[in-house]
Amino acid sequence: MSNLPSQTGARDYLWIAVGDIHDDTAAFARIPELGEADGIIVTGDLTNVGGIAQAETVLNALRAYDIPVFAQIGNMDRPEVNGWLSEQGVNLHTLIRELTPKTVMFGAGASTATPFGTPSEFPESAYADWLEKSWRKAEKYPRSILVSHNPPKDTACDALPNGAHVGSEAVRAFIEKAQPDICLCGHIHEGRATDRVGRTVVVNPGPLAQGGYVAVRLRNGELFAELRVSAG
Repeated sequence: MSNLPSQTGARDYLWIAVGDIHDDTAAFARIPELGEADGIIVTGDLTNVGGIAQAETVLNALRAYDIPVFAQIGNMDRPEVNGWLSEQGVNLHTLIRELTPKTVMFGAGASTATPFGTPSEFPESAYADWLEKSWRKAEKYPRSILVSHNPPKDTACDALPNGAHVGSEAVRAFIEKAQPDICLCGHIHEGRATDRVGRTVVVNPGPLAQGGYVAVRLRNGELFAELRVSAG
């Protein structure tokens, strides 16, 4: 990717988004664009029911690429990882991060209730509250990226093989109302797909071990998200 100024006078950017890492740090090496990226975004599930020690192993592997890291817990990360990510200055959960003077990213990690009793689960009402509070700060930016471990309900990104949709109703309602440019999500391993909710492009790359990732580009003042699958 070239970082030369575009015709609009602003340079292009590339961010790589992944999720559902589950301690598999070796998979980072299979993302060809990672070495040229302006940052990496983790939608959640750094670990597999792990705590700070396991999350630190994942974060250190990402920091080895010497690019900014933005991350949040998923439902499979223990709750203490959330505070630790804040201490490391990389947390996205309930926070906003300015990527450029006109581009903002904001996050909602963990997940709504699952049948499995995973470590970090919250009610739909919590997501509605978190997203509304974050949006009050984010909506002033012309371009916005929502990073939600939960996919929005009733999309290709939250569908199980049996056809059931198990995403978040609160995330869906928020996207319908706020219409961020992009929603990066995860959580549902079988839901690797790209979809739309209104004008919002929704992308779930699936678990990193299966090769899925998202190339998010800012080019000529517009955001683009492309689902990709690495070889090997």
